[in-house]
Amino acid sequence: MSPSFLFPQTQSTVLPDPSTYFSPNLLSSPLPTNSFFQNFVIPNGSQPEYIHPYLIKSSNTSLSASYPFLFFTAAILYQVFVPDLTISASRTYSNKQNRVVSSYSDLGVTLDIPSSNLRFFLVRGSPFITASVTKPTSLSITTNQTIVSLTSTNDNTKHTLQLNNTQTWLIYTSSPIYLNHVPSEVTSKPFSGIIRIAALPDSNPKNVEILDKFSSCYPVSGDATLKKPFRVVYKWQKKQSGDLLMLAHPLHAKLLSYDREVTVLHDFKYRSVDGDLIGVVGDSWVLETDPIPVTWHSNKGIKKESYGEIVSALVKDVKELNSSAITTNSSYFYGKLVGRAARLALIAEEVSFPKVIPKVRKFLKETIEPWLDGTFKGNGFLYESKWRGLVTEQGSTDSTADFGFGIYNDHHFHLGYFLYGIAVLAKIDPVWGQKYKSQAYSLVTDFMNLDQRYNSDYPRLRNFDLYKLHSWASGVTEFEDGRNQESTSEAVNAYYAAGLMGLAYRDTDLVATGSTLLALEIRAAQTWWHVKVGDNLYEEDFAKDNRIVGVLWANKRDSKLWWAPAECRECRLSIQVLPLLPVTETLFSDAVYAKELVEWTLPSLKNKTNVEGWKGFTYALQGIYDKNTALKKIRMLKGFDDGNSFSNLLWWIHSR
Repeated sequence: MSPSFLFPQTQSTVLPDPSTYFSPNLLSSPLPTNSFFQNFVIPNGSQPEYIHPYLIKSSNTSLSASYPFLFFTAAILYQVFVPDLTISASRTYSNKQNRVVSSYSDLGVTLDIPSSNLRFFLVRGSPFITASVTKPTSLSITTNQTIVSLTSTNDNTKHTLQLNNTQTWLIYTSSPIYLNHVPSEVTSKPFSGIIRIAALPDSNPKNVEILDKFSSCYPVSGDATLKKPFRVVYKWQKKQSGDLLMLAHPLHAKLLSYDREVTVLHDFKYRSVDGDLIGVVGDSWVLETDPIPVTWHSNKGIKKESYGEIVSALVKDVKELNSSAITTNSSYFYGKLVGRAARLALIAEEVSFPKVIPKVRKFLKETIEPWLDGTFKGNGFLYESKWRGLVTEQGSTDSTADFGFGIYNDHHFHLGYFLYGIAVLAKIDPVWGQKYKSQAYSLVTDFMNLDQRYNSDYPRLRNFDLYKLHSWASGVTEFEDGRNQESTSEAVNAYYAAGLMGLAYRDTDLVATGSTLLALEIRAAQTWWHVKVGDNLYEEDFAKDNRIVGVLWANKRDSKLWWAPAECRECRLSIQVLPLLPVTETLFSDAVYAKELVEWTLPSLKNKTNVEGWKGFTYALQGIYDKNTALKKIRMLKGFDDGNSFSNLLWWIHSR
């Protein structure tokens, strides 16, 4: 994907300066805006990031690590940052120098602290925190606990630190290091070389043997490649001899291909907000997920006897399409209207009623073209070159406009709706599709660029996290709990729409990338957002009160939404369903879970007005297991969500 088209350039007045914490050699390339280490590169940022299994906080002189305890109630589940160990030089060499990200990869980030002569290789899923001490330096390791004991082996390359909070930490060094301690600090004589520190996950002595065995080989970075559809390959760059020990989260464990050179240590576990992390030995993993075909229409089709009802709804919905009556200029709400209309064209194809398609085509042209031409009044897409990517005209001067699109929030959500409309329009009008192809590719590449070497206008996969295997929506903002994402279904829509665009343009690579990311996003949603009865991933207090997560953060699970309280269960269901598409069937393929979720939601709808839109999505899910009841309820609705329609709900129910 290499679009030759760039939207008009602008200077953002709201984006922070990336040069504070990125090394100068990185500034000439597009920079990550929704990454697992984003807090480290936000000016004056001091909040931690979750680099499994540790919470890591950095300053200009030190790095603090926490092997966090889980805190949970019925409403929230999160990990508490406590600076268990803080590593720095005993005396800093220059207070003037900032910490700096000197390199990063899909699976790791290298963080330099020049004032302490430290370079940390923070690779996700490593049970060890690894640092290179670049020149002879006296080190200080402080704790906010009390040190109970510090013991060293005869050769002074392994040290065991016991704290009064029941934690044991193991310290390994590439050459002898001489340590002393007072109640809350360990100090060393000058040392240079590699130091590795690991929390002992529990008091099982076998775990000490495992950490000892794998203490010498360390990863410095890791790449994830998507060369074949529905397959991700991890490959770590490692140093020193021996085998590499890493940790897999629950979704990794489901997808890991065992025919490779990997050994799974099922009993070697670290606790995590994401579920237990288990040991895997091997410097390359293959992850494989079930194929999800990207198709324009419903999977099972619609019986002829149902056509009539859908057609009469279509005639009414299409008749009401009027681009000049649109009052919003928000990229999100406008995009939803584009996506809603595009659905009508595909439904018309499916029920063999092509008569309405020309009117839909006209509406799609009138609504999409001004955003691609730069003639839309009051807003539009622009390109900024500080971090490198799309912003909106409103978002370039107001960080709250368009839900923060100008600070890289929600790009896949907004652009996904536009891409869905573009894909459908390019399908029904290929001449139009060719005319606007380069603009269309510019939109998709903003969040789905696979390779920076071929496209230096946008970063690699802006939203999708190749370790967690789902997207993050929040952009260049500091958050106490790291990145977050609310709507999995809107993320699914983005990759699905990209896949459809690939079909429209006969681009097999785009189809493969879109459908692979789509499949992974769905598996992640089912793993971490969908809370099934009897599923033991989350603590019981949280799991018994919540059938679906509201906002998922790197370090937290929240029952409330950005825009609604936890008690609005219909809001929580709906934001994880909309927009209603053929692929929704795959997202909610577990009918037992769909029933649990609907039955948990229905009491919240009683005696409420102004919730017709949310009722529509609730009844749509009910249709998965009780088509007749859902159809009766849908026929009685008096209104629909702005991205949904009566035609779309009838299409969904009749295609069950």
